[in-house]
Amino acid sequence: MSSRVLKFGIPAGSLQDATAELFQQAGYRITFRSRSYYPEIDDPEIECILIRAQEMARYVQDGVMDAGLTGHDWIVENRAEVVEVAELVFSKVSRRPVRWVLAVPEDSPVQSARDLQGKHIATEAVNLTTDYLKRHGVEAYVEFSWGATEVKPPRLADAIVEITETGSSLRANNLRIVDTIVESTPRLIANETAWQDDWKRRKINNITLMLRGAMAAEGKVGLMMNVPQDKVDGVVAVLPALQKPTLSGLVNGDWIAVNTVIDEAVVRDIIPRLKEAGASGIVEYSLTKIIE
Repeated sequence: MSSRVLKFGIPAGSLQDATAELFQQAGYRITFRSRSYYPEIDDPEIECILIRAQEMARYVQDGVMDAGLTGHDWIVENRAEVVEVAELVFSKVSRRPVRWVLAVPEDSPVQSARDLQGKHIATEAVNLTTDYLKRHGVEAYVEFSWGATEVKPPRLADAIVEITETGSSLRANNLRIVDTIVESTPRLIANETAWQDDWKRRKINNITLMLRGAMAAEGKVGLMMNVPQDKVDGVVAVLPALQKPTLSGLVNGDWIAVNTVIDEAVVRDIIPRLKEAGASGIVEYSLTKIIE
């Protein structure tokens, strides 16, 4: 066993539990302890550090951590020079990207970025917002918001730039979206120096492989069944067109074992059809990883 250790950043906050769940599906068990910023992981070659996603890219860039998980938005916001190893589309609500949006009160006259000239905008993503305004040739006052950004218009700001997945919080505060500034998904990032180290790069790539495998298995199940040889074509025809089942002979030469992976959502409709087509001994089993 190597005596070397990879320092890996786990995002605190909304992605913390989702990250731990994904790692567990990938074969790594992370345990969080109260008041500790150093979660335990059952891999002696990894040292976990709990840090806010907003700060992750900066600490990875500076070498405080070798690698970590954060959003693409925070990489851009921090102007961080890091290696983006992989996109890992997972979140606490959905697999859709989160969006940073420009929002104003429902009754605001603002209809586009051009209407913000000289206005006040509150946001946690100052650099993202400033870059957006520059692209539209607009000069406005952009101030950092320490939280509760949705409640600032119209008294404390004319508009806000805020992150959203569903838009429900904005609607609840009587705000409407004017434009999407950027879409963002989680990324596994690495320090540039660490990435040049053969051992660390291999370790990071191994983690990435397992995480991607866990994500690929989400919403999938395996099906295996026995089919008479003369009914194999009919059974295979029932399976989704994009799937390529594995066929193997049984001791009894008149039967074939069929094994495939399908979406869990269609299992209840397909199994009765497989039975009707001649399959028997149908077994559904769960999957934790699919490695391409």
